[in-house]
Amino acid sequence: MGANCLKVAVTGSTGFLGSALSKELEQRGHQVLPISRSVSSALAWSVEGGFASADALHQLDAVIHLAGEPVTGRWNDDKKRRMKDSRVLSTRRMAEQLADCASPKRFVVASAVGYYGDRGDEILTEDAPPGQGFLAELAVAWEAAAEPAKQAGHRVVHLRTGIVLSPQGGALAQMLPIFRLGLGGKLGSGHQYMPWISLRDWVRMTAEALENEVWMGPYNLTAPNPVRNSEFTRALAQSLGRPAFLSVPAFALKMLYGEFAEEGLLASQRVVPKKALDQGFTFEDEEISEALRRMRKT
Repeated sequence: MGANCLKVAVTGSTGFLGSALSKELEQRGHQVLPISRSVSSALAWSVEGGFASADALHQLDAVIHLAGEPVTGRWNDDKKRRMKDSRVLSTRRMAEQLADCASPKRFVVASAVGYYGDRGDEILTEDAPPGQGFLAELAVAWEAAAEPAKQAGHRVVHLRTGIVLSPQGGALAQMLPIFRLGLGGKLGSGHQYMPWISLRDWVRMTAEALENEVWMGPYNLTAPNPVRNSEFTRALAQSLGRPAFLSVPAFALKMLYGEFAEEGLLASQRVVPKKALDQGFTFEDEEISEALRRMRKT
């Protein structure tokens, strides 16, 4: 490998985000090694025992931790426990093992805009305090779990990710069949802000977090122009040439999804990527209508 090429271990490397990121990093010349639960893997890892081989961890330049229990769906106590353990306990275990490494590492850890809670029209930069609710408390604990690595001198970046848009996966892929039938519509009042980002910009920002030594601490991985749910609904319908006159009442969403509806579907988060913009990062997809039209052609 060249002098600027890194040996990077990635959790969630086969998922929607991880697979796209792994491809991008390999194209940039980095060596990407998937972290696996399989005991036969060179990078076997578990929440309970951490990395099976300490030597394998010492040979890495960076760890990118993306894996986590999905937050979508109706929550119960068991679902919440899995969401917490897959994020907080796993991050703490990795951070503790990284703390034992003598050479500096790069630890890039997934987080979420759920950190901010439901904040109405308030503009939310990385300096904004955390909000209220389960997702906010989870994100706070998730980021705090990486503290052992930070205290040991490793560079830690928290990726506060919004809704990642791509026809190939994630929320947009689930919406497309409904909107193509002309059955799409706003959620609740549609007044709530949606912090979105295209997949290609998310991948580029995460690669920047890995490569750029200036990036430290939390970063909002969202497009510069968050939109209200009603605006997103209109833009998506127009990109498909379909109507979107319907709406799903808030009470119906709450009946179906409970807490997830309140915190994940109806919460308003006007998040902007101030730190990345201040440091010169340029977005390829800044406006939702143009981004959705481009995605339709891919």
